[in-house]
Amino acid sequence: MKSIYIFTLLITCLFSSCKTHQNLKTEVVKLSETTKSWNGDDLPEYLDGKPKITILKITIPPHTKLKVHKHLVINAGVLLKGELLVVDEHNNTLNLKAGNPIVELVNTFHHGENNTNKPAEIIVFYAGNVDVPITVLKDGNASGSNH
Repeated sequence: MKSIYIFTLLITCLFSSCKTHQNLKTEVVKLSETTKSWNGDDLPEYLDGKPKITILKITIPPHTKLKVHKHLVINAGVLLKGELLVVDEHNNTLNLKAGNPIVELVNTFHHGENNTNKPAEIIVFYAGNVDVPITVLKDGNASGSNH
């Protein structure tokens, strides 16, 4: 009987010492809200047609310059790791560090450069439609997955 009492007391102490996570709150941080791309250009009107959302995780190796390209759809991302320099056709620049958001250029040629010794990793969300490629290289080739 004494062992049952001690066991019950032990279990009661264990359960009463367990803390719930009721005091923890979901945190929401707005990284960006805008009607303009990073260089100040107005974002275009949305396209007509069947919508298509594309989400890409892009890893850019160290000391890599991406091909000059433009996006035909509105897109935005967050640099998860590393650093990235973005340069538009007018030599405007944006220096991104891990955690920084970007609202990308639409219909303006630009490129990204990772000038560091570590990979840069970015998640980009594209809001387009099924009939429009998300990226066009300056040489005229369309791509659904190149950044």
